[in-house]
Amino acid sequence: MQKRTWVAAAMAAGLAWGAAGAAGAATVTVLTSFPKELTSAYQKAFEAANPGIKIEILNKNTTAAVAYVRELPEGQRPDVMWASAPDAFEVLARAKLLTPAPDTVNKNAPTKIGNFPLNDPEGMYYGQALAGYGIMWNTRYLKAHKLEAPREWSDLTKPEYFGHVAISSPSRSGTTQLTVETILQGEGWDKGWTQLLEMMGNAAAVTDRSFAVPDGVNNGQYGLGIVIDFFGLAGKYSGFPVDFVYPSVTAVVPANIALISGAKNADEAKKFMAFTMSSAGQQLLFDPKISRLPILPYDTLKAPAGYPVPQEVAKRAKVHFDTNLAESRYQVVINLFDQMVTFRLKELQAATKAIQEADKALKAKPNAQGKDLLAQARSLAYSPLVGEGNAKDPQFLELFKKSRRDVAVSKELTGMEQMWADKAKSNYAKAQQLAQQARGMAK
Repeated sequence: MQKRTWVAAAMAAGLAWGAAGAAGAATVTVLTSFPKELTSAYQKAFEAANPGIKIEILNKNTTAAVAYVRELPEGQRPDVMWASAPDAFEVLARAKLLTPAPDTVNKNAPTKIGNFPLNDPEGMYYGQALAGYGIMWNTRYLKAHKLEAPREWSDLTKPEYFGHVAISSPSRSGTTQLTVETILQGEGWDKGWTQLLEMMGNAAAVTDRSFAVPDGVNNGQYGLGIVIDFFGLAGKYSGFPVDFVYPSVTAVVPANIALISGAKNADEAKKFMAFTMSSAGQQLLFDPKISRLPILPYDTLKAPAGYPVPQEVAKRAKVHFDTNLAESRYQVVINLFDQMVTFRLKELQAATKAIQEADKALKAKPNAQGKDLLAQARSLAYSPLVGEGNAKDPQFLELFKKSRRDVAVSKELTGMEQMWADKAKSNYAKAQQLAQQARGMAK
């Protein structure tokens, strides 16, 4: 009864807010990377409670959204930024492109999830939902291919998963960038990249949009997908034959919402932000097509039976996500991933297949020289082209934060990326050759 009263009160407040603003109709432009299933639900519910305000959804992936806000002058920018990646909000905050809106915060929400602050300590952006990172799989697909369900990221490096894994490019998906960064923070730079590259050697595809991965797993195109949790949970609770797991190396961080500086309709935008964090707005997250983790305690909401509890997931998670670290190397990580994986997937796949075949042959018939050659092949294929020293060098990192509109900067960055691409291609070809030689010695 108490829950119903809380929801009713929140909706009544929303209706009262709407009545007050009905006299002057306004349009709030929301810039977001979220799928239509989520944005449509919030748009419909908010407009019903606030008939004087229209919501316009402008959908862009997170990286493109950040660039879009940075390029527009004040007065022409969207009103609200709404996305999963906390480091993207940090980029906008440091560029002074966000405005505090403390009156939109729901006081019933906790201040922290695990050790991670729910809201930006500087008050520039606010947690609206919670998310963790993991692996989803199609249960029928795994049964048909006689594959075990994975539990850890390291499982995806095993030869039996070759050609069965899908991921989206972190340069095109903020949620994938967060997943990659979480692994790097959990394992450390060098070990993290080695694990990522071994996993990616088993990849069937690197997609342009994050939605393509869960869609492909749901319909059986791919066996497994590296995803943010709500993709796996949405598939599961919508009735697809899929399941999802949080590996131990994961993090629970907020999906954020913020008021953009120079917003044309700031007051109305704040009303929308407040609605998304209200009890009524949080309850929408349990819709099977949305399936996100709310910021509010479950005793104030009506959660489905067995639904993941974010505080419990956070307690098990080994990664205490460092937003400042993620923001500092944001461009380096996504550019490096593209040059080593996205644009060189076929070469990485070929090297990985040769390594796996050589490893199998040498286990059946050991050979010392073959073992050495195989170790060299692994080093070439699975070592990052940027060492940990450079990844910590402020001067090196600063280059990637500069605008490509500067001709000199653009030339330097393009030259570096081409060098990475050429080196990756050469390393994979050499790794494949060495692995094939190693396999030959086992005959």
